[in-house]
Amino acid sequence: METDTITAISTPIGEGAISIVRLSGSEAISIVAGLFQGKDLEQVDSHTINYGKIMDPETKEVAEEVMVSVMRAPKTFTRENIVEINCHGGMVAVNRVLEILLSQGARLAEPGEFTKRAFLNGRIDLSQAEAVMDLIRAKTDKAMNVALKQMDGRLSSLIQRLRQTLLETVAHVEVNIDYPEYDDVEEMSHEMMREKTKEVASEIDDLLRVAQQGKILREGLATAIIGRPNVGKSSLMNTLVQENKAIVTEIPGTTRDIIEEYVNVRGVPLRLVDTAGIRETEDIVEKIGVERSRQVLKESDLILFVLNYNDALSEDDRKLFEAIEGLEYIVIINKMDLEQKLDMDEVKALAGDRPIVSTSFTEEKGIDDLETAIAKTFFAGDIDTGDMTYVSNVRHIQLLKQAKQALEDAMNSLEMEMPLDIVQIDVTRTWEFLGEIIGDTASDSLIDQLFSQFCLGK
Repeated sequence: METDTITAISTPIGEGAISIVRLSGSEAISIVAGLFQGKDLEQVDSHTINYGKIMDPETKEVAEEVMVSVMRAPKTFTRENIVEINCHGGMVAVNRVLEILLSQGARLAEPGEFTKRAFLNGRIDLSQAEAVMDLIRAKTDKAMNVALKQMDGRLSSLIQRLRQTLLETVAHVEVNIDYPEYDDVEEMSHEMMREKTKEVASEIDDLLRVAQQGKILREGLATAIIGRPNVGKSSLMNTLVQENKAIVTEIPGTTRDIIEEYVNVRGVPLRLVDTAGIRETEDIVEKIGVERSRQVLKESDLILFVLNYNDALSEDDRKLFEAIEGLEYIVIINKMDLEQKLDMDEVKALAGDRPIVSTSFTEEKGIDDLETAIAKTFFAGDIDTGDMTYVSNVRHIQLLKQAKQALEDAMNSLEMEMPLDIVQIDVTRTWEFLGEIIGDTASDSLIDQLFSQFCLGK
């Protein structure tokens, strides 16, 4: 259990209306009270905000005019005493207050240490702590809703219920083994064990079934825009982003580097990558861009392949179809406002069952159809963040897969009529994997690593 008092700036660095310095620990209130000119902070009611001034203990002069929030344990985020000092926005004022607090015995918090204390003090479990960072990083409303539900403990409650089922099953086996003379205890049979393991396995399958969707909502889709030079790739990006991020000219090969931008498409965050046109070239700079574009293709979740309605299909286009074979892509036929020279039958034959969308970016036509195609490709056209429990964290997904494998091992042992005390080894492993999700069986090194990824002051 932590005993020292930590402090950090909790608002983004830079100019703003206010900046906040947060303290947490047993001495948080007394440290600030010794510097505060105003009400006696050690006597004020909990969860109140108080006007006054922070005095510099060395110069005895006013360091900053502030509003101070006092929150007493245990009804705080960390379950420790918390003080938040609202300063004027800007670097000088907030840093001056932070330096004074450090001089009075507070320690600078490590990244994520406030949330880590909330976890260590039992305020939240590990999955809820990770949801705090997901909430901060959310790029769409739906991603935020998933994070909020995880913070509320929806995933935690489900995991705890599954672990309880497994625990009761293992305990039942242990009682049968250790106390066979107890007639009032129902004997755990292979059929009963099979029923319980199937029940838990089914719920894990449900979580994993929508895990990819949750991961997309959390991290976004890595989306590459490809096509021959001057087919409208940069125009597509600008249309989706709704501002000019890429240079649009009539000169082929203008995009010589990779441009990235996040956009929100029907609640799905897309990390758009506008690549250099893939073609044979002698231009050294453009050649580097083309090679990087090929690498981007391999790392993409979705590819938007742009063709020109006003151009016949070229050999470069056919090579691009070969390059993305087996990958997830949508074909976009651009410049539909111009005369048709593209053989649509050949395009359909090459695309197979992949979606084909007709657009005219200059006239802003077809964008809705494109957004619908993207949503259908990954979410069957519907994203439900209401009652559904999403698993969005890669660590959680991996642990669920390991738990499922352990259960499958247990069920295989049951089919082979292995003794129940052997079967329960795999059931116990499942219980431990699920425990790592919420932090019950997580190692100290894992916990330290997870919280080190948080921003300072959170």
